[in-house]
Amino acid sequence: MYMRALQGYEEALRSKHIPTLQTVNNLGLLYADLGKLGEAEKMHMRALRGKEETLGPKHTSTLDTVNNLGILYKSQGKLAEAEKMYIRALQGKEEALGPKHTLTLQTVNNLGILYKNQGKLGEAEQMYMRALQGYKEALGPKHTSTLNTVGNLGILYKNQGNLGEAEKMFIRALQGYEEALGPKHTSTLQTVNNLGILYKN
Repeated sequence: MYMRALQGYEEALRSKHIPTLQTVNNLGLLYADLGKLGEAEKMHMRALRGKEETLGPKHTSTLDTVNNLGILYKSQGKLAEAEKMYIRALQGKEEALGPKHTLTLQTVNNLGILYKNQGKLGEAEQMYMRALQGYKEALGPKHTSTLNTVGNLGILYKNQGNLGEAEKMFIRALQGYEEALGPKHTSTLQTVNNLGILYKN
């Protein structure tokens, strides 16, 4: 379907028209989901170049593609490239949307995950705390985005050996997920599992 849409848009519009580029971006996301990371990178790079020319480097749609590239590079283990993409997306979103917009906070959270994977636990904690504060203000303490960040902090504290703080975060996330999603939702159960691992440790 995406290929059919892409061919049609290229014929009817042009290769750098926004619906064309959005379809290219969608193909990149699909290829990433299918594990075709090389093809995904080609699509995201094509979408990025087109959006930079058509919309400019700081347009939110361009920055979404920059963020997608960061996610892709992280999946490929290219952590330095992922960090560059996330920082670029973050700076652009801060300028375009403000530091407390949920799309900005999403990139802040992504940077936290990346820093955790790089072993930069202090930087990861700063990003998670910033995302948590922003999500609480923008969405409330029981929104799933807030709770995801609480869970991320729990994992970080566990990795730091701060088991008491980790327990607090996991219990907070668990109570929130049970209320928001129910006791049998996968996010609730993942948090139950995280608590089980923590108690074993």
